[in-house]
Amino acid sequence: MTAPLLEVEHLRTTFRTPHGDARAVDDISFTMRAGETVGLVGESGCGKSVTALSILRLVRAPGVIDPGSRVAFESRELLTLAEADMRRVRGARIAMVFQEPMTSLNPVLRVGDQVAEVARIHDGASAREAWTRAVAMLEQVGLPDPPASARRFPHELSGGMRQRVMLATALLMRPALLIADEATTALDVTVQAQILELIARLQREMGMAVLLITHDLGIIAQHAQRVLVMYAGRIVEEAPVRAMFASPRHPYTQGLLAAAPRLGARRDRLAVIPGAVPSAAAWPAGCRFRERCPLAFEKCATEPPLVRISDSHLARCHLAKA
Repeated sequence: MTAPLLEVEHLRTTFRTPHGDARAVDDISFTMRAGETVGLVGESGCGKSVTALSILRLVRAPGVIDPGSRVAFESRELLTLAEADMRRVRGARIAMVFQEPMTSLNPVLRVGDQVAEVARIHDGASAREAWTRAVAMLEQVGLPDPPASARRFPHELSGGMRQRVMLATALLMRPALLIADEATTALDVTVQAQILELIARLQREMGMAVLLITHDLGIIAQHAQRVLVMYAGRIVEEAPVRAMFASPRHPYTQGLLAAAPRLGARRDRLAVIPGAVPSAAAWPAGCRFRERCPLAFEKCATEPPLVRISDSHLARCHLAKA
């Protein structure tokens, strides 16, 4: 069996705050293989985005990636890589698309120049060659009239068009891994579907892996092969998508699935998970979900084990059984 494309082991990311250390990501481990789509799901505040930023070493002070963490990509240790070498990985081998493109695009530069800059930085392309490649990539991601659109500024494009520009920027170097962090959340449903289908098509054409970060289980069901459920800085369940939807083993996963709307379901109100994700500066002892869990009992005050349900299905719960 070939080695994983990405290996994350015991990743911990801590933010130093006046109220104490906030461990946003607390000892998570997972792998990804080439061409695979993995979904990372959970409520806001669970640590999903910090996980992505940690992989790319984009966490800034007061955030610190703990020394015992390990992130290996294409068999290279990213956390110990020289910054100059890391810059060659970002944007070329690993690319990331964020939720709101207007905060990622420079408002005073034409979008074509921003896409072309990737080719100039990573390939040393001339200005003319980089521009030609940028326009071709904008056409590949479905931007209408690419030569004209490339000369526009971000504010002259719609939200869906701006997200396509971000995809063109991310995919210009044909990366091995694309991290899509809530990349469609701010878009309407129709445009969201178009962007997700575009990512899936480009993934097939390029053979890249995709880490799909979202809170939308419908997106996971349709586009991912495997899912990581994250809560309070930890992965609480990992499973193939079909297994998770058919037989979720962690109460948090069960709560997320119960809260998802279903076409044709007759309910007066949607189910909810009571309470909110606790503060990263004060994670509760034992099971971090116990204060919100309808199945909590005395043993939940102690740290739950990571139970292996099958070779590919794990859950961090006292009630999980193989």
